[in-house]
Amino acid sequence: MPAEPSLAVIIVSYNVRGDLDRCLRSLQTVTPPGPMTVTVVDNRSADGTLAWLRETWPAVQALDAGGNVGFARANNLGIRATASDLVLLLNPDTEVPPDALVTLTAALLGDDRTAIVGPRLVDAADRPELSFGPMMSPWGEFTQRRLLRAVEAGASWAVARVERHTRQAGPRDWVSGACLLARRTDLEAVGLLDERYFMYTEDVDLCAAVRARGRVVRFVPAATVRHLRGRSGATAPAATERRRRESQLAFYRKHHPAWAPLLGWW
Repeated sequence: MPAEPSLAVIIVSYNVRGDLDRCLRSLQTVTPPGPMTVTVVDNRSADGTLAWLRETWPAVQALDAGGNVGFARANNLGIRATASDLVLLLNPDTEVPPDALVTLTAALLGDDRTAIVGPRLVDAADRPELSFGPMMSPWGEFTQRRLLRAVEAGASWAVARVERHTRQAGPRDWVSGACLLARRTDLEAVGLLDERYFMYTEDVDLCAAVRARGRVVRFVPAATVRHLRGRSGATAPAATERRRRESQLAFYRKHHPAWAPLLGWW
């Protein structure tokens, strides 16, 4: 890989033009690790995103997904439409500080075994998000949700635990697709994102596929990215929840088939 690796930033949008504008403005301030392109794949937004992009952000490659094809497939369209050494999957409801991409790239390229890295994600109030975790399982989901609900309720023990966990760098089973930097060779080796997932769990599945090849997924808290999560889903909460459940079941059918019938009934 060259000393200055090329980077393709892929952003999937769906009715989030205001958030997307803030995200693109933040990318204007970053120090890129090398030549950088930005591609937005729009899932047929009803807010005129594509026309607005072409007028306001002419340097951004704007792609029409042809409909609301979901997060995994739209990201794959963006990846296939670009050519770069590295690929950054980035949610439109994120803001990237100037030094984050250089820090992430250094962590990725500093170890030949590492295929994917993810930053520390924080919300608008700088509260950390638990943006990584163990391989998804019924018990893992239960413990993660219990912790997150305690954080939302303001339990001091839970807040302290998340703060502590999100300051510790190292290998993880998965990192969040809200901001995920990967080597293109590793993405192509596993066939990109699994398109059976419309939205949610595709990042966990991708990391599992990469780790199955003996590669490493790493959490890098030295890089921090702001994530104003859930904006796309907020436009259609009932449909979003249904899609989330469908993706969960697809994940269990693929990775834990014995659990799938019981969880499907539940």
